[in-house]
Amino acid sequence: MTWGKTLSTIAAAFAAIVSLPSAAQEAAVDQQFDAVFGTEAQAPIDFDKNLAARIEAVADGSRGRIGVAAMDLSTGQTLGVLDRQFFPMASTSKIAVAATFMEGVEQGRWSLTSEFPLLWPLRSKPFSSRAAPVREGKHLPAIELIELMLTRSSNPSTDALLRVVGGPEAVNDWMRRNGIEDFSLDRDIATLVRDDGEYDPATKIDTRDAATPRAMLQLLAGLHNGDFLSAKSRAVILSAMSRCRTGKRRIPALMPSGAKVAHKTGSLNNTSSDVGFITAPSGRTYAVAIYVTGQGSRSNREARIARIARELLDGYEELRQSNYGG
Repeated sequence: MTWGKTLSTIAAAFAAIVSLPSAAQEAAVDQQFDAVFGTEAQAPIDFDKNLAARIEAVADGSRGRIGVAAMDLSTGQTLGVLDRQFFPMASTSKIAVAATFMEGVEQGRWSLTSEFPLLWPLRSKPFSSRAAPVREGKHLPAIELIELMLTRSSNPSTDALLRVVGGPEAVNDWMRRNGIEDFSLDRDIATLVRDDGEYDPATKIDTRDAATPRAMLQLLAGLHNGDFLSAKSRAVILSAMSRCRTGKRRIPALMPSGAKVAHKTGSLNNTSSDVGFITAPSGRTYAVAIYVTGQGSRSNREARIARIARELLDGYEELRQSNYGG
């Protein structure tokens, strides 16, 4: 099937879907994308239908695909919206790069004081080479590269660490070995940014440099719960995420007083994302992965992320207070 025919099929399906109620719209959209793109049918993961309906209403995909996955880390109660579809990871993939690097630290292959050069992109035309050319810059200790990568989303720092671990395939291998399948890092960041804009993620699914919200939720939960790395390694990653300086208008924007957020943002052509942890004033922590495409502008996408994050927090906390599952 050509992409022209694919998009025509989706457009025709959306025309029929738009008259349905909100919750039914989301289910129908999910089913239509599954039918067109061959997504494997799986059982719903929503633990509470009322909360799921609230999130579906806020994550209205009529102006671009929106994917959400969330988990109460105390109970494992999980819900999702289009959580099995692939979305561009953009810089949210940097969490996996950090995890792969920290495994190497634990194995003694390098240390947090080992120094590596920043990799700065050189000017080149989009798609002019398999990999964008880069030049080496200042050498920095690995702990500083991780800090820059996760708090400021530094691309030269990310590519420095990515080269050390063995490139995108090494990160994919780490994810697979830890049971996370629906994740694919295919290019370094310099190449990804140079070639950005090849397609519109609001209307097309590309599995390159993409993950499902559910896969990202698995990564977050595993890091929090100690499934993958030592406590020291996890602390390096999670503490840096708590100091994130990007995305103030995303997950943190509508949080209540006393809530804490540790997160990592992502931005590319017509897509914005934010993934991480929300610790409520009650002390309960929730992992969330939110991927938003389209919506007309970056500010609209960020506002949608903020609304979804607050609705998730409020919904989970209301259930906690009513002693639903603890």
